[in-house]
Amino acid sequence: MKTKEQIASTIDHAILRPEYTVNDVIEGCRVGIAYGVASVCVRPTDVAIAKKELADSKVKVSAVIGFPHGANRSEVKALEAELAIRDGATELDMVMNIGMFLSEKYSYVKKDISEVVKVAKPHGVIVKIILETCYLSSEQISEACWLSHQAGADYVKTSTGFGTGVATYEAVEIMYQMVWDCMEVKASGGIKDYQTLEGYLKRGCKRIGTSSTQSILDNIP
Repeated sequence: MKTKEQIASTIDHAILRPEYTVNDVIEGCRVGIAYGVASVCVRPTDVAIAKKELADSKVKVSAVIGFPHGANRSEVKALEAELAIRDGATELDMVMNIGMFLSEKYSYVKKDISEVVKVAKPHGVIVKIILETCYLSSEQISEACWLSHQAGADYVKTSTGFGTGVATYEAVEIMYQMVWDCMEVKASGGIKDYQTLEGYLKRGCKRIGTSSTQSILDNIP
């Protein structure tokens, strides 16, 4: 069994709800520091705030890009990524263009991802691609993983938490089978207790996205 500290080091503590205030972001960063999470994941306008709050810690700043629908133009996603990096983000969680993917516009989707990767890589910034697996079949999950790999991303991620469904073990198992030797997997969406989190770690996930960090870590058996 992993220690509490090891489990915390897999968590991206999410502060993404639309109604969160500046004070909520600051408090979320303090939670991240107190528990020693991998990163605090924030909205684009909150990156500079998070950078300031996390400056004296080992906790990284991650920013969402094209969130939550993925339908921004590629140029907008690339600019959003550039500004987030300038403000202090060292990890980016980008939403795949779901509508284009479901339309089988695979070249568009690959280029959309690669535009953000091209901005991130010169700065050593990690790029995670949110597939929003609730909208995808098993075969489509596999295809989306392959496109993300071809485009140069570092991670594939299950969900935004704002779609019609959340992460599932079945989706993660497909993702891991596709990318285990070339990318990492992040589960996010609906992870609210330790048992669920542990299930994702056992299935190969290297990161867990959750807003229930305190509750999970305070209730480890």
